[in-house]
Amino acid sequence: MKNKLTDEKLPQFLKNENVKLAAVALIVIQLIVILLGFFSNVIIGLVMLVIFIVFLLLIYFFSKRMIGKINKYIDDLSYRIKRGEQEALIKMPIGIILFDEDYKVQWTNPYFQAHIGYQEEILGKKIEEIDEELNQLIRQSHADNLTTIVWGDKSYQIIIQEDIRVIYLMDISEYSQVKQRYQNEKIVLGNIFVDNYDEIVQGMTDRNISNINTFITTQLSNWAKEHQIYLKRVSEDRFIVFMHRKSLKQMEAENFSILDQIREKTSKQNIPLTLSIGIAYTEADKENENLNELASLAQSNLDLALGRGGDQAVIKSLSGEMRYYGGKTNPMEKRTRVRSRMISQALQELMKQADQVVVMGHMNPDLDAIGSALGIRRIAEMNNKEAWVVVEPDQYSHDIEKLIEEIEKDNQISRYIITPKVAEEMMTENTLVILVDFHRPSMAIAPDLLKQKNRVVVIDHHRRGEEFPGNPALVYIEPYASSTAELVTELFEYQSQEAEPINKIEATAMLGGIVVDTKSFSLRTGSRTFDAASYLRSCGADAVLIQRLLKEDTDTYLLRSHLIESMEFVTPNMAVVAGEENQEYDTVVAAQTADTMLSMSKVDAAFVIFKRLDKRIGISARSLGEINVQVIMEELGGGGHLSNAATQLENSSVTEAKKQLKEAILAHYSTKEAATT
Repeated sequence: MKNKLTDEKLPQFLKNENVKLAAVALIVIQLIVILLGFFSNVIIGLVMLVIFIVFLLLIYFFSKRMIGKINKYIDDLSYRIKRGEQEALIKMPIGIILFDEDYKVQWTNPYFQAHIGYQEEILGKKIEEIDEELNQLIRQSHADNLTTIVWGDKSYQIIIQEDIRVIYLMDISEYSQVKQRYQNEKIVLGNIFVDNYDEIVQGMTDRNISNINTFITTQLSNWAKEHQIYLKRVSEDRFIVFMHRKSLKQMEAENFSILDQIREKTSKQNIPLTLSIGIAYTEADKENENLNELASLAQSNLDLALGRGGDQAVIKSLSGEMRYYGGKTNPMEKRTRVRSRMISQALQELMKQADQVVVMGHMNPDLDAIGSALGIRRIAEMNNKEAWVVVEPDQYSHDIEKLIEEIEKDNQISRYIITPKVAEEMMTENTLVILVDFHRPSMAIAPDLLKQKNRVVVIDHHRRGEEFPGNPALVYIEPYASSTAELVTELFEYQSQEAEPINKIEATAMLGGIVVDTKSFSLRTGSRTFDAASYLRSCGADAVLIQRLLKEDTDTYLLRSHLIESMEFVTPNMAVVAGEENQEYDTVVAAQTADTMLSMSKVDAAFVIFKRLDKRIGISARSLGEINVQVIMEELGGGGHLSNAATQLENSSVTEAKKQLKEAILAHYSTKEAATT
C-alpha cells in the first residue's frame, strides 16, 4: 500500500514529517487499545481489530481518490501556466530579443517580428542590419542607462539583461500618450506689457489712442486665438494670459513671432510700440501647481524682460533656467527726468541712513566703471557721507593705470581709493554698497562684500541677466542709456547746489566712460547722452586728457593687427578672430580688435576669442546694433549689451571656445533667418 501511494505522486504537504509522525502516533495508539481489548475480552479485541482494518481500508480508498483529484488539478494548472507563458511570449506587447556577444539575433518572439515587419529571416543577423534606428537606441540605452525609448511611432520601456544577453521592449505607448497629454495640459501663466505706451499716447487725440488700443487688442486676440490662449486686458498697457504647456511649446518653436509682428507693423506707422512678456510654468515632473508662485514668477520674468530693455519674452519654470526670445533691436529711450529725480532722491535717503558708502565696479574695470564710481563717491560727499571706491590694482588696464596716476595727484580723491581687503575690514552692518556698470555678483571686484547683510544699490546700463543681487534696496537699470556714467551724471542735477561740485578729474573720468561706451558718440547715443557730455564739459572735463588715456602703444597696435589677420566669416556678416593657444592678451586689446573689425566692410558683428591674462578663455563681442550679440554671449554663460557683450570660459581652450562660439552664432543666424522667412 505504501508503494502504491508513493506511485500516485503524493502532494508535497502529505510528505511533511509532522503529518507522518501524527499518522504513526495514531496507529500506535490504536494498536495499544486493541491489545488492551484482547487482554480484557477476546471478542472485544476482535471487534476492535476488524474496525481498525476497515478504518485503514477507508483511509486508503479516500486518500487514493483525493490524491488523484489533487494530481489532476496540479497537472491541469501546470498545463495552463505553460500555455499562459507561451501565449504571453506570443501575444503580450513585449518584444524579446536574444542576442550573442556580436549583437547577432539568436531568437525573437512573434510580437517583435510582427512589429518590425521584416520579411526575411532575421536570425543570425546583427541588430544594425535589421534596423539601424533600433540599434542606435539600444546602444544609447546601454551607454546612458535609458529606460524609455521612442522607436517609430511607439514608446517602449527597455530592459537589457547583459548576463543572459536578452532585450525586453515593453510597449508603453498608451501610458506615454497619457503622460504627454498631462504634460501638455500643465497650466502656464503670463504677463504682457506694452512698452512705451504712456510716452506714445501723450499728446494724441482720443481717436488716435482708441485706434492704437484697437490695433493692439486685435493683434493679441488673433494671436491668442491661434494658440488657444485665454487673454485678458487688465489695464491700458497690460494683459494677462492663461494657456497650456502645449501652446507655450508652439510659441517657443515660433520664437514668439508676435514680438516681431507688433514691432514691424507699428514701425511702419511710425509708432515704436513693442511688447515685453514674462511667462512662468511648472515643470512636467511636478505634480502640484502653486498658482500664487506661478503668478509671482511671471511678474518677476516680466520685470526681467523690462530690465533687459523690453521687446522680448522671458520664460522660466519654477525650477528651470531662463529662456529669452526677441530683444533683437535697441530699446527705445523712455526714461524721463522725473525718474532720474526719483532715483536721486531715493539714493540720497539711503545714503543718509548709512554710516558709510562703498562703491565698486566690475572686474577688469573700464573708464565707465571707474568714472561712474568716482561720480557716485562725489554724490555721497555732497550728502555729507564718506564714500570709498573699491579697485583691484592687479586688474588695471593700460588706460585705467594712467587714470589712476592722474587721480593720485589729487589727495582729496586718491585717499578714498581702497582695495577689496581694506573694504572688507571697513564694512559694518549699516554700510551701503553701490554697484556701478554691472549687476551680476560674480563679476564684482569684491564679491565677499555682497555676502554680508548690507543694503545694495545697483546702477547699470546693461541688459539685466538672471543673476542678480538678492533683495537690493534700489535698482536703476536703464539698458537704453549709452553708459552708466550718463546715468550718474544726470543724478548731479538734483543734488544740493551748495555742495562742492564735481571736479575736473572726476568729470574727465565720467566723460571718458561715455566716450568709450559710445565709441566716440557713434553707437547708442541719444540726446540725453550729449546733454550729459555737455554738463561734464562745463565741469572741466578734459577731452585732450581722455585722448591721452585712450592712446595705445605700438605693441598693442601690432597685436591687434596680428589678431585681425586670422579673421574669418562664420556667416555673411559675422566675423570671428581667434588668438593663439599659448599667447595671452589683455581684455582691452581684444575689445579694441572687435571695434576695429566693425569698421571693415561686410562686418556687422565681430567676435574675438583670446586667452586672458588669468588663463581663462575670453570672448569679446561687438555689433553695429542690428545683431544682438548679448543673446549669443548668454548662450556661452556671458552677457552684456545688445551691441557690446562678452564671456569667459573656464577649463577650455581657444579651439574649443571657437567651436562653441560658431555653434552659437549659427544657431542664432538660423533662428533669425527662419524668423525673416
